[in-house]
Amino acid sequence: MSFREAGELKKTAERFGDYIRLERGGSENTLRAYLSDLSKWFDYCRGCDCDPFDVKREMITRFLNGETAEGRKKSSVQRLGAVMRSFAIFLQFDGVTDSLPRLAPLPSREKKLPQIMTEGEIQRIINACEDGSALGKRDRAFIELAYGAGMRASELCAARLRDLDPENGLIYTRGKGEKERSVPYIGAVRRVVEEYIDGYRPQLDKQKAEWIFLSRTGRQLHRETLWVILHKRGMQAGIPKQRLHPHVLRHTFATHLLRNGMDQRTLQELLGHSSIMTTEKYTHLDTELRDNYDKYHPRAN
Repeated sequence: MSFREAGELKKTAERFGDYIRLERGGSENTLRAYLSDLSKWFDYCRGCDCDPFDVKREMITRFLNGETAEGRKKSSVQRLGAVMRSFAIFLQFDGVTDSLPRLAPLPSREKKLPQIMTEGEIQRIINACEDGSALGKRDRAFIELAYGAGMRASELCAARLRDLDPENGLIYTRGKGEKERSVPYIGAVRRVVEEYIDGYRPQLDKQKAEWIFLSRTGRQLHRETLWVILHKRGMQAGIPKQRLHPHVLRHTFATHLLRNGMDQRTLQELLGHSSIMTTEKYTHLDTELRDNYDKYHPRAN
């Protein structure tokens, strides 16, 4: 037979998910993305009546070329290729195949420097939250923690009251791969968070929830909701919409710390990066900003 039964594909996808999560330490977001890409591979094989477990170099190449022809971004095709490599390794790991195929090199990633905001733009967004409401105080506390502590959107959503250590000015969080770390929240950030928790969060807490950030109905916030919050407040502050994404606040946190003299190793710990190479992209961003300033600002020299 060439193609596989739906039940067999489902069970294989579930085992692949367990492999990504347990053996590779992938996050839930990574798991969802990998399974979504794997379903595209299954659909492709169904369309050409091919065996999805017979992972050959020429088939993968045709699959990726087809996705490119349909207009998918380089980064998306690159991830698809990475998923196929992982799936091929899993099939050998799971005993489905005996040997790994020699897959073609993956398409190179587009080198994109992360978007950041200026200190003035951050302040304008913070000011836009000050409408006197509990939701406004919640939004400001979220933005202050994202920018002031460099936390990811998923970490902010998962943050619980018991994760706060006000005495030492720390918040404990789990990042990618369930890696635990502590992040300082001090000064103005701490005051804003405490004001929200003590004076305004009780207005939202309708069922004694454990989460720091709650919806209007008292439920845990989701990543998509955080994007909506930042987009709403950013538009009120007149910020270009391409910079209105929660991760931009984390990029801005990192870049501003480097610009003010923090060393890369300390920043790596704060961001929870496993590799210093991941942190180094912020150095490249700061260097490019300085080069552009030197080049274009009339009083740079």
